[in-house]
Amino acid sequence: MSERTRVLVVDDQTVVREGLVLLLELLPELEVVGAAGDGERAVELVAELRPEVVLMDLRMPRVDGVEATRRIRRDHPGVEVVVLTTYADDESIFAALRAGARGYLTKDAGAEEIAQAVAAVRGGASLLDPAVQRRLVEAVAADERAARAGRTDLPDGLTRREAEVLALIAQGRSNAEIAGDLFISEATVKTHINNLFAKAGLRDRAQAVTYAFRHGLAS
Repeated sequence: MSERTRVLVVDDQTVVREGLVLLLELLPELEVVGAAGDGERAVELVAELRPEVVLMDLRMPRVDGVEATRRIRRDHPGVEVVVLTTYADDESIFAALRAGARGYLTKDAGAEEIAQAVAAVRGGASLLDPAVQRRLVEAVAADERAARAGRTDLPDGLTRREAEVLALIAQGRSNAEIAGDLFISEATVKTHINNLFAKAGLRDRAQAVTYAFRHGLAS
């Protein structure tokens, strides 16, 4: 392992990208070798600059961070990826980890936290933001509860997340409250609601509450 870890910064927002480069260049253990504004350029720069760790945003044009992570890990298995994003919802977390990311931080992380994550993945470990760890634990616990209840097959093809949203609707939670409970955006909540309404043939939240209790998805 070299004395300084070679890092590539990837973020589509110029201000954020340049700010990260300036911040990381202050850390003696890191060497910023380049920066990219989208996933496609990130893949090209990994091949050209040979960084040891990539700090990867998720929502970007042309090629997003998940696909870029998948390509980098496939073509350059020695290069580690730490996600650095504003999103800590289940879909983003699981997609990034499945693609091969070994670290996952939100953008409120400080320089030392980023340095710790880089050092961790370089040493063969993983480092996840506390909120991300909590979501993973909750997801595993929810799967275990569903299995114990014998409801691994949800009605009308609902996904586990749609069932969670439905249960919260039955508790009288608003879209904003559901978003806060599940650590996802309101837009994602609305998408889940539209999907579960279409699958279950529901017209409004009142019908959703009745449906949830009839199928044992609410208590």
